[in-house]
This record gives sequence, C-alpha cells and structure tokens, in this order.
Amino acid sequence: MQNLPEAHLVPKDGMIKLAHIMYGLHAFSALTGLVSAAFIVTAFLSGWPSIIAVVLNYINMGEVRGTWLESHFRWQLRTFWFALLWVLIALLLAFTLIGIPAAILVALGAGIWVLYRLMRGWSALGAERPMPR
Repeated sequence: MQNLPEAHLVPKDGMIKLAHIMYGLHAFSALTGLVSAAFIVTAFLSGWPSIIAVVLNYINMGEVRGTWLESHFRWQLRTFWFALLWVLIALLLAFTLIGIPAAILVALGAGIWVLYRLMRGWSALGAERPMPR
C-alpha cells in the first residue's frame, strides 16, 4: 500500500457541512455591513456570527488536520485575522486629520477583500477543492 499525501485524507463526517455553516456565518456578518451603517469589515469582525465561526473553527481544526478541508479552515481564520489587522491600521491612520481619508479607503478596501475571500472560499468548498496556501 502506497502512502498518500496528507491532503488526500478524507474529512470526517459533518466537517464539510460545518465549513459551509462557518462560511455562512461569516457571510451573514459581512453582509450586515452592506445593509447597515457599519462597514462590511467592521460588521464582519464584530458580528456574533463571525465570532462564533472563529470559535468553531479553532475548536474543530484538529478534526480536519491533514485533509483538503484544513485549507478552508485556515483560509477563514486568515481572512478574519488579516481583516482585523487592516482595521487596526485604519484606526491608526484615523488618528490624524490627513489620515482619515486613507483610513476610510483602507476600511473600504478591507471590506471588499473580505467579500472576495468569502466568495472565493465558499465557491471552492462547494466544488470540494482546497484553497491555496
């Protein structure tokens, strides 16, 4: 019997469904930013659905380790934490009068980036494809 690379391991039952649920939770949080006064990225970071998704992600990471689904769990976490980084950069920029327009652009760009990452990831999950590193 030959050794298959780890990425060829089959995810445990229910993990694909959980990944869909987590993408849905993140998307719900992000989209509330479109219909409210909040920016997409701030709604994504501060919405309970997104926070629940991050917690679920960390709790279940061990269940998907070594499978193609691990890349989706990583993708979601990296999206969340990098969005937080961009918001912190925007906040630092906002402390100066000159930086306020730049802060708004950074926040808007981060919001578009979050939506792109969610769409790309969820689409790949639906096709049962791993995400790039």
